[in-house]
Amino acid sequence: MKSTDWHNKVCLVTGASSGLGVAIASAFASRGAKVIVAARRETLLKQTAENLSAAGGHVEPVVADVTNQQDVDQLHATIAERYGQLDVLCNCAGRSARGNLLETSTEDFQQLLDVNFLSAVRTTRSFAPMLIQQQGHVINIGSLASKVAPRFMGGYSASKFALAAYSQQLRLETAPQGLHVLLVCPGPILREDNAPRYTEQSANIPAAAAQPGAGANLRGIDPNWLAERILTACQHRQPELVIPWKVRLLTSLAQLSPRLGDWLLLRSTSG
Repeated sequence: MKSTDWHNKVCLVTGASSGLGVAIASAFASRGAKVIVAARRETLLKQTAENLSAAGGHVEPVVADVTNQQDVDQLHATIAERYGQLDVLCNCAGRSARGNLLETSTEDFQQLLDVNFLSAVRTTRSFAPMLIQQQGHVINIGSLASKVAPRFMGGYSASKFALAAYSQQLRLETAPQGLHVLLVCPGPILREDNAPRYTEQSANIPAAAAQPGAGANLRGIDPNWLAERILTACQHRQPELVIPWKVRLLTSLAQLSPRLGDWLLLRSTSG
C-alpha cells in the first residue's frame, strides 16, 4: 500500500516533459499530490499531463523556461494564485554534454551552468518562502558527476558540482527553518529511445565516452524505481541520495587521496 503522506500536497516538478521528471511527477500524483509539471516543450508537456491525469492524478502543465527569470516569476504567480502553497520543489531541468575540457568554450560552460545550476537557484529563491512556510522539500537532481568528474564530459561536471555545493549550503542555512533539501546523484537513467545524443560533440572523444554515463561501467537506472527512492528519501528527510552506493566509496577515497581517486575513476570508466 502506498503512503498517503503526499495527499493534497502541492508539488512542482521542472523538466517534467520526459524522463526522470515524468517519473517523479507520476510518483507524487499517484499518492494524491497536486502536481504542477513545468517544461519548455508545450506539446510534450501537455501530453505528459494528460497521460498522468488519465491515470487518476491531479496534474497541471505550465509551460515555462526556468532559465528565464520572467518565466519563473510567472510560474510563481500561477501557483500562488491557484494553490496558495507549495510543499515540494523538484529541480529536474537539466542536460548533459560531452567534449574535451580544453575544447569546451566559455559559452558552452555558461549554457550548462544556466540550465543545470542557475535554473535551480532561480526557482528555489522564488519559492523558498512558500516552501519554508510548509516545512517542505527542495529536491535537486544532480548526477554522479556532482561527485566525480570523469573525462570527456565538457562543462557538465562543473555545472553539477555547483549544484551540489549549493544544495549543501542551502541545507545548512535553512534547516533551522524546517526546510528539507535533498540532493539526488544518480548514474545514467534508462531512456525510452536509444538515439545518439552527442553526435555533434563526440568528434574528438573516444566512442565509449559518448555513451550513457560517459563510458562508466554502470547499469542504467529505471526512472520509476528511482522516483520511488526519491519519495522515500523525502519522507525520511535524507540529505543525499547517491545511486549506485559504491560511488560513495570512490568519493570518500578521493577525498583521502586524490591520486587514488583519479586512478579508480580511470579504472571504472571506459572513455
